[in-house]
Amino acid sequence: MALGSIPPRLNRFFSVTILLSLLSASLGAVAVERRVPEVTELAVDGAVGEIIFIADPHVRDDNLPLIRETIRTINAMDPDLVLIGGDFVFGGSDDLSLQSVWGELEPPTYAVLGNHDYRSGDTATGLVRKLAQIRLLRLAAGSYDTTPMDDGTADGAFADRVATALEANGVRVLRNEVVELRVDGRPFRLVGVDDAWAGRASPPLLEPTDAFTVYLIHEPDCAAPWDADLILAGHTHGGQFLPAGVADRLGLSGRSRCGGAVLYVTRGIGTSNLPREIRATTPEIVRIVPPG
Repeated sequence: MALGSIPPRLNRFFSVTILLSLLSASLGAVAVERRVPEVTELAVDGAVGEIIFIADPHVRDDNLPLIRETIRTINAMDPDLVLIGGDFVFGGSDDLSLQSVWGELEPPTYAVLGNHDYRSGDTATGLVRKLAQIRLLRLAAGSYDTTPMDDGTADGAFADRVATALEANGVRVLRNEVVELRVDGRPFRLVGVDDAWAGRASPPLLEPTDAFTVYLIHEPDCAAPWDADLILAGHTHGGQFLPAGVADRLGLSGRSRCGGAVLYVTRGIGTSNLPREIRATTPEIVRIVPPG
């Protein structure tokens, strides 16, 4: 596959992701003190109430204290909603009992699944294969198609179990679904898009609305210019090994545009699928509010 055949945005993501993967492999035995997430305020025109966004918790025994501290921080902020951008599981474990931690979240909570929740692209060879498949995607809002990513490796039955465990603990999992809510007395539309790397992303076609509209996805480079005010994504861990300014310029974290929408890629909460936590970026809890 020639990199020149890949659209520039995906070309950049392809190259940087392979670089980071090689770096993570070389640093896997190095332990770095885990950092507590900071609160990042994201002001968006038309935003309603106060909405919290986090992603990539990768729940396991040794990061439960950090996740619980994050949950306590969120509860103390008393937001209207919490949104979680996928990758709930760690490694290849079948034990989902630790997902009960989400029952400690007090606000209404919605989520999508990530590639690790489907066990898709979660090995070195799987990662390279997925990055090669990205060039086949059609990411136009009206003809969105991620089925080329469905190479038969996604474990749909496991993803169903993850979703069931989350639902049992108060997290509503959206799999190509839309919910219409009222937040702080104003209309709010939330579109939850299932995982693109698993080939399951198929957002519904919707009528135009005046409601503040958020698309919740996992992989930012599978975003499309939907009719949205805000698109929220995780997956990259904010570049994790790169200084924040570099990661922002590469589109691996922070705020940018996708069509007419704000696209925000979170740095995650300080957890990952690595056996030991290594990061140069500061993890975050994203607080979405109106300007001013």
